[in-house]
Amino acid sequence: MVLYLGVLLIVYMNLQAALRALSNDRRLQILSWLRNPVKHFPPQVDGDLIEDGVCGLLIARKLRVSQPTASEHLKVLVQAGLVRGKRIKQWTFYKRDEAQIKRVKRVIAEEV
Repeated sequence: MVLYLGVLLIVYMNLQAALRALSNDRRLQILSWLRNPVKHFPPQVDGDLIEDGVCGLLIARKLRVSQPTASEHLKVLVQAGLVRGKRIKQWTFYKRDEAQIKRVKRVIAEEV
């Protein structure tokens, strides 16, 4: 019983973080772009758009915001588990975590 309640608490905490992340238009836009990065971003010198993700600098440019502002949006998405970051050289590349997005969708469908 205690283990179940602990797992349930983790699910709700993750759901809360995901809902917070999804409550912002810019973060929704980032998730949308990352669904098909080749369509929305130019080729990169380092990192493959599909395998490694999109450089945070390119995301900032496309959003038309400063790099720190984009980094904050990406941090919220990473904390919610919706996006994963990968360091290559001095850059961080971001891609969607499709498994976590699927879990969040399932929990929302079950609980709402």
